[in-house]
Amino acid sequence: MASTRAAIRYAKAILDLANSKGVAEVVNNDMKSIASAIENNLELSAFIQNPTAKVEVKESALLEVFADVNGVTKGLFHLLFENKRFEILEAIAVEYNKVFDQSNGVEIAKVTTAIPMDAALEAKVLAKVATLSDKKITIENIVDPAIIGGFILRIGDQQYNASVANRLQVLKRELSN
Repeated sequence: MASTRAAIRYAKAILDLANSKGVAEVVNNDMKSIASAIENNLELSAFIQNPTAKVEVKESALLEVFADVNGVTKGLFHLLFENKRFEILEAIAVEYNKVFDQSNGVEIAKVTTAIPMDAALEAKVLAKVATLSDKKITIENIVDPAIIGGFILRIGDQQYNASVANRLQVLKRELSN
C-alpha cells in the first residue's frame, strides 16, 4: 500500500472536519480499525481493490462491515463512493493516523527487537526516549529475529542502531580492512 498525495489530502480534510465537529479522537480510532481490518483481511482488501466491483456495492459493504463508525467516517465512505476512489481507503486511514498524531504532538518511536518487548523493557525504552524528544512518545515494537539481539530505535528521521547484527557488520568491516 503506497501512500499517495490524494490519500494525504483526504486525510487532512477528514481531520479538519472531525476537529470542527469535536470527534477527531473517535475518527482516529475508526481509522485505526479500518486500516487494521484491511491489512489483516485479504478478502476485504481484494474486494476494495477490485475494479470490477460496483462502487455502490463497495459503499454498502463498508457501511455494513463498519456499522459502528462515526458519521464523519461514514461521510468518507460516501465521498469515496462519489469519487470512485475506494482503492485508497487504507492509505487514507494510515495517513489520517499520522496527521492526527502530528497535530496532537505525538511522535511514534519504532523499536525493532529480536523478541517481543515485555512491559518492563518498554518502560525503560520509553524513559530513555523521553530524554531525546520533548513530544509525547508512543512506542511501536517491531519484531525482527534477523537483528539477533539488541535493538534499533527510530524516532522520526533519527535512528540509533544497537543491534548485534549491526555490531557484527561493523566488526566485519574493520577486520576486512
